[in-house]
Amino acid sequence: MEASTAEQDAVVLALERPHPRLLVQYTIRSLAGVFMFPVLWLVHYFKYHTLRYRFGEDGISASWGILFRQEVHLTYKRIQDIHVSRSIVERYLGLGTVEIQTAAGSSRAELTVEGRPEYEAVRDFLYRRMRGHEPLATHSAETEPRDEARELLVALRDELAATRRALESQR
Repeated sequence: MEASTAEQDAVVLALERPHPRLLVQYTIRSLAGVFMFPVLWLVHYFKYHTLRYRFGEDGISASWGILFRQEVHLTYKRIQDIHVSRSIVERYLGLGTVEIQTAAGSSRAELTVEGRPEYEAVRDFLYRRMRGHEPLATHSAETEPRDEARELLVALRDELAATRRALESQR
């Protein structure tokens, strides 16, 4: 049984740290460097332990690093595209990476949410927010204006159809 949108949003909003399996992925990735393993593993180890995410009402933030601290904050309105990638190791570990791109002109992702088993929920959450959708609680209050807009569009359609029939009968 699938969770509701509100439950998925609550899960995503509560995310702060990567999943512990990300450290396993980093270790496997470092092993691929054979001779550079100690250096690569140390870099990944510190990134894992300092990596923090924050999903807020206005955007998403991420920070990591000890010597060279990096912080990225993206508002949902700036997000242009969202990609999910899963390498063989990530699939084995049940993880996924959500890559978030903006119109900054870079071919790389502006921000990546790494090491999360609920990568699909993160992707769906970001799509809803970047398109301006609000949580379900506010949608019920907005149903009346949408009904009025629909009625207006139906009336406009009927008026255009009547105009077309009138023009065709004059020919």
